[in-house]
Amino acid sequence: MKSLLAAGVAACLVAACSSMGGASGPKAVAKLDPTRGNEVRGTVTFTQKGDAVHVDTVLTGLSPGSQHGIHVHEKGDCSAPDGTSAGGHYNPKASPHGPQSGPHHEVDMPNVQAGSYGGTNSSFDIAGVKVADLVGKSVIVHRDADDYASQPAGNSGPRVACGVIQAA
Repeated sequence: MKSLLAAGVAACLVAACSSMGGASGPKAVAKLDPTRGNEVRGTVTFTQKGDAVHVDTVLTGLSPGSQHGIHVHEKGDCSAPDGTSAGGHYNPKASPHGPQSGPHHEVDMPNVQAGSYGGTNSSFDIAGVKVADLVGKSVIVHRDADDYASQPAGNSGPRVACGVIQAA
């Protein structure tokens, strides 16, 4: 009887955590390496959390106090020294570029802010996309902040790091 009660309590706790957004689904990771002449590197992790994808970024080698555009690009290819082999922004619905609060590419993300030592550890959620859609694409970190207005890509400058997104 005690074990049956304990199993029932455990099942309720799991259900409660799942309904509170604690459960997570598929995960993918991009290990970013610098493009030619740059020092930016790190990881970007994508975790399915219900209808959203939770994104964790850990980057180093940025200019202290700077902001940088970060985007998912259409090709999982970082072979070009300047990262251009990754293609343009991943945008299967041909939406305009912009912030999450308005019309945007499915994977337009907020700028990342470097701290006083040139690193960042930031997290945010993106809606309208699944982790499975991202596997095989790439993540690009740009030199400058995304202005979320310029089309088609936010005028965020050269690519300073690139990594292919792989299922984890």
